[in-house]
Amino acid sequence: MSLLQAYTSLSSSSSRSTVSQTLRSIADAPTIDSASCKALTQLLLDDLQVIIIDATPSRLSHDDALPALSAVKSFGKIPHVTQVLASAHNLNCLMTLATKLETTPDASNEALKCVANTLLLSEVARTRLLSEEVDGGNICVDILQKSSAPEHIFLVSRILFLCTASRHQSASFLQSIVETQRTHFPGGGTIVDVIALKFENLTASMQAGVYMSRDAMTDLLKLTFNLLVHYPMLAPSEIQSPALADQADDQKVMGDFWNPHLNGILPPLVHAFQAIPLSTPNPLTSPLTHIIHSLITIPVNPSTRSIWFGTGSSSESTAPLLADSSHADEPEGSHIEPPTSSTDCASRAYEILDTTLAHFLPGNIDPDEPAVRDLCKAEGDSSLDEIVCPVVMLLTRFCLGDDDAKARIRERLVPASLDRTHPLETRPDLLGRCMRLLASVYHSRLKDATGEMLYAMCDSHATTLAGYFGYGNVAGFLFHKGVVTAPPAGAASGAPPTTASGLPINPITGTTEPSAEPTQDVEMTEEEKEREAEKLFVLFDRLERTGVLPPSQNPYRKAIQQGKMR
Repeated sequence: MSLLQAYTSLSSSSSRSTVSQTLRSIADAPTIDSASCKALTQLLLDDLQVIIIDATPSRLSHDDALPALSAVKSFGKIPHVTQVLASAHNLNCLMTLATKLETTPDASNEALKCVANTLLLSEVARTRLLSEEVDGGNICVDILQKSSAPEHIFLVSRILFLCTASRHQSASFLQSIVETQRTHFPGGGTIVDVIALKFENLTASMQAGVYMSRDAMTDLLKLTFNLLVHYPMLAPSEIQSPALADQADDQKVMGDFWNPHLNGILPPLVHAFQAIPLSTPNPLTSPLTHIIHSLITIPVNPSTRSIWFGTGSSSESTAPLLADSSHADEPEGSHIEPPTSSTDCASRAYEILDTTLAHFLPGNIDPDEPAVRDLCKAEGDSSLDEIVCPVVMLLTRFCLGDDDAKARIRERLVPASLDRTHPLETRPDLLGRCMRLLASVYHSRLKDATGEMLYAMCDSHATTLAGYFGYGNVAGFLFHKGVVTAPPAGAASGAPPTTASGLPINPITGTTEPSAEPTQDVEMTEEEKEREAEKLFVLFDRLERTGVLPPSQNPYRKAIQQGKMR
């Protein structure tokens, strides 16, 4: 007798042991033909609906919900069965089962897993889940509001993340959950209030090492990122730069526009950014990476300054922000206090970047060494560009949005007391790694992002940039910005011309020059000539690698080709 025949032979009068044995046989079966899988899946869902939803006799009992749903989940990995689960009727059945089985969390979670897996494999199911017929999106928001278990939050967040991946397909739903206060929530509130409260709870759970809290935080952050990216493009939003005033809606880019309905997300995000335990030796792993992705989309301006950096008067700088995003009927416990004065996201981001680059680029290793790419792949099959660019972009936004943060970041990277007696690009610290990244060939996106960060750090002024780091180090970056020659001598610059001890700084190398003392000309030794030649070779090589100097114009390359050098 086939498994399909064995199941259909059951009835409401069958013994519980016979039903349980049949369900175990279905779950343990190595292979079942496609037609039988589809038929069994539909039969199991129909019987679950009869007993759980309709509360009428069925082949199954309430206690059979977990093994039956586990079988449905297993069958759902087969493409033909996915299409069965993707029907509006079955999606509605699964969502209803998830709510009806709240008193048996394992069974409820199995129903949510069935939905999440179906949405992952079937794009059309995502649209159907949000339809009026199913209303699965709003059901998930309600479940999220009531959930406290990390696994439950994880599953509901995963479903909502998949449903909102496409801005066009989820536009009306996104606007509804962001703008509509849900009167059946304790105290009222929108999805922003719910997410803010869950962030706080999950941050505490992560600090305590609660099972699944890291996964729950990661998927809740993925949902949050969708809201932060899509909603400002759907609703009338504030322009973040006057240059964007005439930009068409279909040309809006992440971070260019902001809507005050989303303001309430920033305080708990900042708290999570500061408080979650960091992994070692590479701190840039989930969920921290997802926190950074979300933070990049949020404006850095005077009204959010005390939240980002914990400086200034909270009553003055945060009142407009919180007033815009809060509601008179705010859910109990959802009000998030701004970070304390000890909070400084700029310092946290700087330390994360420093630690990450020290791990992937130890000592003064060349970023283009194969060992660097091998390490990146070994830790997640990704590139240094993908790992590091977001935190560099976050630091860039801090520099562009707040003068005090910019000054603090710059002072940490190139302090007045910096030892400039050796080439900056050979240093085994963050400054040296940034200089070497500017000459990288393999990590082009990180090279450009690093250049933009340093440029923003230097008031977006080419002469100041060259003054702090030496024109030779930044020539390639400036070339791509249209600056093709070194700043003229005496040009106005925000960079100091001398070190703290008064030694002049070479504008080309960024290193100190020996004090000028009247001496008679002394012939250099052969060893000194070789050292100077090596310095010039390194400089010309860097200019060539960064695209400033065509290979045909490199005098050292010419000399080698003509046999004048070996």
